[in-house]
Amino acid sequence: MTKIDTSRPQTVLPTPSHTVGPFYGHALPFPGGGDIAPLGHPDAITLQGYVYDGEGAPLPDAFLELWGADPEGELSQADGSMRRDPASGGFLGRNGVEFTGWGRVQTDADGHWSARTLRPGARGRSAPYVSVCVFARGLLVHLFTRIYLPGDEAALAADPLLRQVDPARRDTLIATRDRSGAYRFDIRLQGEAETVFLEFQ
Repeated sequence: MTKIDTSRPQTVLPTPSHTVGPFYGHALPFPGGGDIAPLGHPDAITLQGYVYDGEGAPLPDAFLELWGADPEGELSQADGSMRRDPASGGFLGRNGVEFTGWGRVQTDADGHWSARTLRPGARGRSAPYVSVCVFARGLLVHLFTRIYLPGDEAALAADPLLRQVDPARRDTLIATRDRSGAYRFDIRLQGEAETVFLEFQ
């Protein structure tokens, strides 16, 4: 039997915080989650990239939610993205016509993600961007960032949020165009070239 000396104050160390999961593979991903733009739409663009941890390793189980305005800079009022069959409850997918501006994608085994959306228009004084929410292992709280699109240097220079970001880190918020015409946006959770994350109050 272990005896404890109760005459002296005891030091109790807190249990360190840790994550359970992630369990994103159950219920949250849905077929066509990255097909935000209707197939064949003339304003459709492809966004794609990788999610990396603090050591530069790709994360095969990260999860991204994307929101963006339509090409006129308006937020969609279309209902939902996950239509279900009223009789069976089965997943019908998107209707392929309406643009909701919202999508949900999971990274693959190599940490890669991809989504097709409409090129967003500018809203107010902001340059065109797509909002991103990142969920990943090791994160106790999800992270928010933005994907700005290159091409209009005057709009990027005047953007109120980008003007507040250290010039040396601004590029972590601006996608690059690859040879296929897609926009590449890698998300680095920590370390060198860490993506700028936003805090909403």
